[in-house]
Amino acid sequence: MPVALRLDGFKFFFYANEGSPREPAHIHVRKAGAEAKFWLVPQVRLARNDGFDAHTLRQIADMVTEHRQFLERAWNEHFA
Repeated sequence: MPVALRLDGFKFFFYANEGSPREPAHIHVRKAGAEAKFWLVPQVRLARNDGFDAHTLRQIADMVTEHRQFLERAWNEHFA
């Protein structure tokens, strides 16, 4: 499970065995037992949520949007 970024107690990561065929670029975010998944392309969008409240999801979406290029580059480098 490669960790691409740690920010404000959140861990931004992807699973190394994402399956076949591989899904489009996305990032998983975990903190305090809660986890969400955000698509990175074609735009940042929530894919799944397990435990975060609406306020925290907006906060995470803002962080993912701010670091989208970095996260997408990390995804592409790992799966290249």
